[in-house]
Amino acid sequence: MRRLMMRMASGKGEGYIAQGLAIADFLSAMYFHELRYDPADPHWPGRDRFVLSTGHYSIAFYACLAEAGMLQVEELPTYGLNGSRLPMSTFENVPGIEVCGGSLGQGLGQSVGMALAARLDRNGARVFSELSDGELQEGSTWEAAMSATTFKLDNLVALIDCNGIQADGAVHVAIEPVAEKWRSFGWDTREVDGNDLAALTEALAASREPDGAPKAIVMRTVPGKGIPTLEKRERAHFVRVGNDEWDDLTAEMEAHYHG
Repeated sequence: MRRLMMRMASGKGEGYIAQGLAIADFLSAMYFHELRYDPADPHWPGRDRFVLSTGHYSIAFYACLAEAGMLQVEELPTYGLNGSRLPMSTFENVPGIEVCGGSLGQGLGQSVGMALAARLDRNGARVFSELSDGELQEGSTWEAAMSATTFKLDNLVALIDCNGIQADGAVHVAIEPVAEKWRSFGWDTREVDGNDLAALTEALAASREPDGAPKAIVMRTVPGKGIPTLEKRERAHFVRVGNDEWDDLTAEMEAHYHG
């Protein structure tokens, strides 16, 4: 998935690559260890729902959907180009994408509605709702969190990507301690290294417990994970590098993972 993302970013010359690299491990844990879906029928009614509230993480999501068999790898280089159906923020016209993303603070509320609908349909579907630490600055997020507890939505899992960055630099509102805040809202909460595949799969497996409480997994991720040059960037929200640098960054990534 990280290789695919680098190809997509190099074709455009820019993008939200740092966040994409950061959540590759999480998406791998979700789509290849936990999520129930049918690549041949992305709208299968019994599927689990995955909501990517941070629509600008689309570069990683598209790569994941290609690996999962819902997108063609050949389409990925059109990411962010005029006329492409793969914009820099997710749209519902792409197979496997449940909601339009990018209007931050909305994903968890939509997920609460989906979880309630799944309960009414009695189809056993679970809803996984990704959101960012920046979105914890939005009141709508906490309203949705309270609703989930009120309705005892134990088929809902919030996945909080804590990467410490937002558009204008570091997350500067006092959102910590994140895990304790979710627990105080009545969520069954775990905190993990968001770049540790084993820890992620274990936490996701534990979230299956039908105990009457919504689940939260706080994931501590590293922007630009796997490429030391990008990991060291202070402002990594939207990355632009010279066209001649992408091959060097890709080589750095390959060396990091394969020596």
